[in-house]
Amino acid sequence: MRRSIEELRIFYGEPAGALARRLLARRLEDAWGEASDCDVLGLGYATPWLDTFVGARRVVAAMPGGQGVEMWPPVGRNRTVLVDDRRLPFAAGSFDRILLVHALEEADDAQALMLEAVRALAPAGRIILIAAARGGLWSRSEATPFGHGRPFTRRQLERLVREAGLEPTAWTQTLYVPPWTPLLPLADGLEQVGKRIAPGAAGVILLEATRQAYARLHPGTAAATAPALAPALQPQPASRSSRRGLAGPAKHP
Repeated sequence: MRRSIEELRIFYGEPAGALARRLLARRLEDAWGEASDCDVLGLGYATPWLDTFVGARRVVAAMPGGQGVEMWPPVGRNRTVLVDDRRLPFAAGSFDRILLVHALEEADDAQALMLEAVRALAPAGRIILIAAARGGLWSRSEATPFGHGRPFTRRQLERLVREAGLEPTAWTQTLYVPPWTPLLPLADGLEQVGKRIAPGAAGVILLEATRQAYARLHPGTAAATAPALAPALQPQPASRSSRRGLAGPAKHP
């Protein structure tokens, strides 16, 4: 059963929710910037981050039945719709960017949801999945929405997008601080330390995928020809990029 819209709204108004909102927004800004001239879909409960995409041509928030729907944005024309996440009311190829937040963990059928999201994705579109990390403390705390439903490992997310016909291109993690109010002020420091010495402690995984095929490198062989990477997100270690971006390319099993 999904968390209700009231529970989600309350959480993101509290200190732990505000922190999660800020740290995830930082990763999304690094990945997609303002999403200039793009049609953007937020699926699940994505409204805390959709205001980031100020350059988008169109932004829609699709909220699954069982969760409920809220008016968004607070001022102006409403851009939210209540949906069946196994049968989205959008034409094929409608969106250049699709963001899934609080969508997969409590889905009755995560694979069916992914197939519908991919159907709505434009041929050159990009999708980011945000999900609770199985090894993190946030998935073990029922006081947060990340502590409900099924958490994921990175490999499980990679498998999910591949089964839906996409190719993982980059990923990152965040929320290394435990979801305990006294420790929240330490979050920025723990973000720097955690990714170096305790990567398994991250609370949330972000995985980006596209329809494009990338070269698979094998020792002693030449790389196959592959399309050029999208300039807005280079899937390489953050230390080698002028933008922080997602942390690196998803590895093939």
